[in-house]
Amino acid sequence: MKITIDIECSPEEARQFFGFPEVQKLQQAAMAAVQERMTEQVKSMDPEALMKAWLPTGMQGWEDVRKAFMQGFASGAGKGPDQP
Repeated sequence: MKITIDIECSPEEARQFFGFPEVQKLQQAAMAAVQERMTEQVKSMDPEALMKAWLPTGMQGWEDVRKAFMQGFASGAGKGPDQP
């Protein structure tokens, strides 16, 4: 035996029926606080300081990687695919 019951109600009506607390105002206040903090952080960001934080060694690290690749390509340029 299978019984199906369809109940149409809004999310607010379901929340009230099950006795769940109203959190919409709390959520709005929390999101406003998050937005305010993010806005302040974006305003205080200095692009140069941000790059230094992301790349602790600065651009010198990227230059070393580029040089290593170029040396690898140059040393393997004269060799064929069957030569080590």
